[in-house]
Amino acid sequence: MNASIPLVSVPDGGVLIPADEVTGLLRHLAGEWLYVVYHEQVPLDPRTTLGLAGVLMAFADRIDAECIAYLPGPEEDPGR
Repeated sequence: MNASIPLVSVPDGGVLIPADEVTGLLRHLAGEWLYVVYHEQVPLDPRTTLGLAGVLMAFADRIDAECIAYLPGPEEDPGR
């Protein structure tokens, strides 16, 4: 799979990627784990895998919620 992810360089030498790319990756990984367990393609413990997938999904939800809370509301938008 080839995908282009927009990267942003920061002054300290680090690199940032969009949060939706991170949450999408977390959700995709969780979904893949569940798929292979459901279809018995890999001998993983279903209960453990479900728990791990749930943690990834909850983390993705938390990132989304934090990003939404960070955005300015319509009354705070300086462009209006």
